[in-house]
Amino acid sequence: MRVKPKSIVTIGGGSGQYTLLSGIRDLPGVTTTAIVSMADSGGSTGILRGELGALPPGDVLKCILALSPHRDVAIDILLRRFSSSERLKDHNAGNMLLTMLSEYAGSFPDGIQALAEILNVKGNILPVTTDKVTLVAELANGNRVFGEAAIDVPRHLERANISKVFLVPHHGEDVTVHLPVIDAIINADVILLGPGDLYTSIVPNLLVEGLTEALAYAKAKKYFISNIMTKFGETQNYALDDYIASVERYMGSELDGVFYNNVRPSDEALARYAEQRAEFVELKQRKALEQRCDLRELPLLDDSTGVARHSPALLGSAIQGLLADLEQDVTG
Repeated sequence: MRVKPKSIVTIGGGSGQYTLLSGIRDLPGVTTTAIVSMADSGGSTGILRGELGALPPGDVLKCILALSPHRDVAIDILLRRFSSSERLKDHNAGNMLLTMLSEYAGSFPDGIQALAEILNVKGNILPVTTDKVTLVAELANGNRVFGEAAIDVPRHLERANISKVFLVPHHGEDVTVHLPVIDAIINADVILLGPGDLYTSIVPNLLVEGLTEALAYAKAKKYFISNIMTKFGETQNYALDDYIASVERYMGSELDGVFYNNVRPSDEALARYAEQRAEFVELKQRKALEQRCDLRELPLLDDSTGVARHSPALLGSAIQGLLADLEQDVTG
């Protein structure tokens, strides 16, 4: 009897989604779909958005690379920055290629599919929306910050906490979900939110009209993968409990479970992060959390480079363990 592959949907953006996809790409009996935020506005992506009116390619490119069996070679080629041309010097080859493919193919999703074919990608990558948007953060003092890049990197040493974020469409009145995203969510067995910057990579997906409705309707188990460190300007002073509360507020529903890294980085790494006003994400109310959802407290840290980030291998193993447990629940 042939066993139907398990369908995993990831929701996020940036380097966090790249790390997760790198960890689960080769899991046996699994199909993967990455739903990617379209709020990115920094670096090469921001220039292409401004000059060509393109949808942001940067986070999608990371997902394509993560799911490609040619990842190492492709990264070396496609993330290389141009230097010989004044016009091209702030861009990498991958962003330019994805933008040009999209222009020629007639749509951003078709451009994604074309580059995915070139790199023999294992899985699907979907923009959460094909509407052009700007992410706006409203701060506790009433001020507003416009654009993902400005929210991501505070210009001042002191900035009020973010009270809410929302999307402003460039055209029309609504920001609507890319329809294949709905199908992916409805047919998923497991949905993973994060890891990644809370208000600039994860939550922007939940702001797109139709996304939270699909999540509420889906039968899939929904898990949040917590960040390892807080981030100044977004989540300073946040505990795991605060991350969960924010995700659930924007989801409009509760999570089924949480993955939490329980290994602290080295003292040297923590000292470097302290200079950036970042701290290890602590778990405050363990018993309360355990009573209402599946808390998976595991060693997920890779600090071999001095940077506190998730280990793709450990994340992959943790997700494989979840799938095995869910299968056991079904078979009894």
